[in-house]
Amino acid sequence: MDAVVPAIEKGVREKLENGILAGYPTTDIKVVVYDGTYHDVDSSEMAFKIAGSLAIEEAAKKADMVLLEPIMKIEVSTPDEFMGDVIGDLSSKRAQIQGTEKKGNLTIINGIVPLAEVPGYATKLRSISQGRASFYMEPSHYEEVPSNIAAGIVSQYTGSFGRP
Repeated sequence: MDAVVPAIEKGVREKLENGILAGYPTTDIKVVVYDGTYHDVDSSEMAFKIAGSLAIEEAAKKADMVLLEPIMKIEVSTPDEFMGDVIGDLSSKRAQIQGTEKKGNLTIINGIVPLAEVPGYATKLRSISQGRASFYMEPSHYEEVPSNIAAGIVSQYTGSFGRP
């Protein structure tokens, strides 16, 4: 009986680490075991581990779980003549422009952008600005993935593994 709680915990932890919605780790969750039974013949460490994993899956179906994505703070320095194109490109990447300021013949554009939209941005920015713009970014926070995008991510994951 002493191995019951650690076995359940192991099943729960493995399920959370491997992800529930789309294979990404599940965080900020509290699990409480309220009750259980033990039978000398039918109970095993593996059975309780599986029970912990299945309980998390069942709870997840009842919960309103969401996918979160990392959001980056971004600062783009661009010559004035490319500002419109740069802002347009950022907007196409789901960026939220939070402000602009002038510094000489440069415009500094501040905003936030999902990390998923950033790969290849340095090349695109060089192309838009003839190599004269630069950018800096740092992690800011996490936000819920828009439902239309999340549905595609979950669908792709469940389809890849033949899950319902």
